[in-house]
Amino acid sequence: MWMFYVLIYGILKGTREIVKKKSMEKSTVMEVLFFYTLFAFVMVLPDAKNAGNVPDGFMKWIALKSLFVFSAWILSFHAIKKLPLSLYGVLDLSRVLFATLLAVIVLHETLRVSQIMGLVLVSAGLLLLKNPFAKKETVQEDEIKLFSKEKTSAVLVIFALLSCLLNALSGLMDKILMKDLNASQLQFWYTLFMVLYYLIYILIMRHRLRIRKALKNPWIYLLALLFVVGDRALFVANNDPSSRISVMTLIKQSGAIVTILAGRFIFKEKNTTHKLICAAIIILGILISVL
Repeated sequence: MWMFYVLIYGILKGTREIVKKKSMEKSTVMEVLFFYTLFAFVMVLPDAKNAGNVPDGFMKWIALKSLFVFSAWILSFHAIKKLPLSLYGVLDLSRVLFATLLAVIVLHETLRVSQIMGLVLVSAGLLLLKNPFAKKETVQEDEIKLFSKEKTSAVLVIFALLSCLLNALSGLMDKILMKDLNASQLQFWYTLFMVLYYLIYILIMRHRLRIRKALKNPWIYLLALLFVVGDRALFVANNDPSSRISVMTLIKQSGAIVTILAGRFIFKEKNTTHKLICAAIIILGILISVL
């Protein structure tokens, strides 16, 4: 059953990448980040009655997990705004390598032969993405150019990979924290910390938020709903003692097909055939690992 919950999370995560891209057509990165986190917190407010009695010392670890996600989201939103969605979807698969490594080193999970074969296929799919014969992707220009045109694409790829590492650290903490917390507790406090982090960041960086425009952006509401439902499914899966991070991370990557297909049919991106082949190799690795 926990694999089913993780599969739900993976599909919703892939859908979220589409909604993120659409939401940023009408709002800035920070407007989407802040308001979709705020709306998500409002959605979990009914859980406040079940969020108390957090064990001593756990609040600081929830705050640290939230900081990892806060940083990962800022990096990933800047990357997804300007990189082709299909390219971002495949780059996002690299988190499976980070998460598996953390699971083996920190939680001492052992890898079966099938899982090692799966990891090899996932790695091969990521390496094939750098095929020198594939057409080069274009990067959308931002209003404020922080980097030169020659370096922008590389910087955005680094942003995407750092985001994957931070998300992998967050996933590791989920598994550890859910041994002593329930899904309501973790989701309520984690979402609250996220709202506070964004408020502090906005005040320090003096970001100007167009509140009325953001409130009229329907994609932000949908993004918040997908976030709450997906994370709840993931927390329930983590609460199962038999669940393993190395396997969970592989199943999560099912969302890659969603983003690649969306890049081709919704955003009309070119050169998606090559990426779809790469994703198919990675998905084959996932299937070999879990079956």
